[in-house]
Amino acid sequence: MVDCPECGAGVDLHDDLEVGEIVDCATCGAELEVIGEGPVDLDTAPELEEDWGE
Repeated sequence: MVDCPECGAGVDLHDDLEVGEIVDCATCGAELEVIGEGPVDLDTAPELEEDWGE
């Protein structure tokens, strides 16, 4: 279990997480990105932006 960087609640994680995977906080609903393994580190997932065909 790792603390949510948004609300501080514990986030239950499955055993086979990979860097770049997106998980949700069950408490606040924030989308979180796995940015490190061993120990697992979470950060707020970047919002997808429109690329306007670029």
